[in-house]
Amino acid sequence: MENRELIVKEAYSKMAQLCSRSEQCSADIRKKMVAWEIMDELVDEIISKLKEEKFLDDERYVKAYVSDKFKLNKWGRIKMRYYLKAKGLNDELIEIGLNEIKEEQYKKALISTLKEKARKIKSDDKFDKMGQIIRFAQSRGFEPEIIHRYLAEVVK
Repeated sequence: MENRELIVKEAYSKMAQLCSRSEQCSADIRKKMVAWEIMDELVDEIISKLKEEKFLDDERYVKAYVSDKFKLNKWGRIKMRYYLKAKGLNDELIEIGLNEIKEEQYKKALISTLKEKARKIKSDDKFDKMGQIIRFAQSRGFEPEIIHRYLAEVVK
C-alpha cells in the first residue's frame, strides 16, 4: 500500500511541475505516465487530482494552443483542429477554442499569408501562381472556400 501511495505522490508531483511550467492536456500527461509504466487506475487518479487542483484543464489548453498556433505559426482552423483531434481532445472543446479566433483577425491572417506567398512566386502564369498560393494556404490549414474568396484581392 505504501508503494502505491509513493508512486502516486511522486508522479503527481512531477506532473504538477510540468503543468505549472507549460500548458498540458490530459492526453499528453496520460501518455507520459503510461511511458513510465504507471498502472492505468493510478494514472486516472493522478489526472483527476491534477484537474481538481487546476494544474490540468483541457479547455484552457485548447484555447492556449489555438492562440499560439494562430498568432505565432499563422495556422488556419483545419490544421489546428487536426492536431488537437490527434491529441484525443473532444470536438466540443476544440470548437470552443477555435471560436476564440475573431473572424476579422482570421481574414487578415489569411490575406497576409496569401500576399506573402504571392510575393515569393516567380511564375508569370496567373493560373500557376494561383495554384501555388492556394496549395500553400491549404497547407497552412485555411479553408478552401475562404481562400478562394480572398484570392482575388491578392492575384490580379
